[in-house]
Amino acid sequence: MQEILNKLIPNVMSDLPKLYDSIIQTFLMLFQSGVISFFIGGFFGILLVVTKKYGILENKIIYEILSKVINFFRAIPFIILLAMLVPLTRFIMGTAIGVRGAIIPLIFGTVPFFARQMESALSEVDSGLIEAAQSMGSSPIAIIFRVYLKESVAPIARGTTITAISLISLTAMAGAVGAGGLGTYAIQSGYYRNKLDIIYVSVILLVILVGIIQAIGNFIVKKATH
Repeated sequence: MQEILNKLIPNVMSDLPKLYDSIIQTFLMLFQSGVISFFIGGFFGILLVVTKKYGILENKIIYEILSKVINFFRAIPFIILLAMLVPLTRFIMGTAIGVRGAIIPLIFGTVPFFARQMESALSEVDSGLIEAAQSMGSSPIAIIFRVYLKESVAPIARGTTITAISLISLTAMAGAVGAGGLGTYAIQSGYYRNKLDIIYVSVILLVILVGIIQAIGNFIVKKATH
C-alpha cells in the first residue's frame, strides 16, 4: 500500500508530518472560531428576531443598527476582510499570521452569516406558540429558551451545518495569506512549487471533512425532527 501511495502522491508521502500539522491547524481554526461564532452569532440572531417588528422585545433602533452592521460585514469579501482586520488581529492576538492570526477574521467572517441563519431558523417558530406563552405570563427570556430555541432545534442544526461548511471554505481561503492549515499547505507547498499531488490530497481531505460535518448535521436534524 505504501509503495502505491509513494507512486501516486510522492510529494505528500515525503513529508507526512507537514500534512498532519496542516490537518491539526485546520481543526484548530475550525473549532476555535466555530465555537465563538456559534455563541456570538446565535446571540445576534436571537436579538434580530426578538427586536424586529412585532417581536417580543420590539425595538426598531436596535434591529436596524444590528441588521445594517451584519449586512456590512457580509458584503465584504473574506480575502479583503483578512487584510482589513490585520491591525485589530495584531492588537488582540499579538500576531496577524498563522492559526492565531486567522481566528479574528474567521469570527468576523462567520458571525454575520450564522446570525442570519439563526434569524431564519427562529423565524420558523409558530407565532401561536409565542402568543400562548405570552398569555401565560412567560418572560421574554423564558420564551426565548422554552419556545424559540426548543422549537427550532432542527433548523438551528441545519443552519449550523451550513455555517460550519462555509467556515471550512474560509479556513482554506485564509491559507492563501499564510494562516496555516490545509489551505496554506495546498497553496504554498503545492501550487507555488507545482506539486499537484499535494493540492489534490488537500482538496480530498477538505471534501471528506465537509462530508463528515454534513452527515453529523443531517443526523441531528433527523433526530430533532422526530
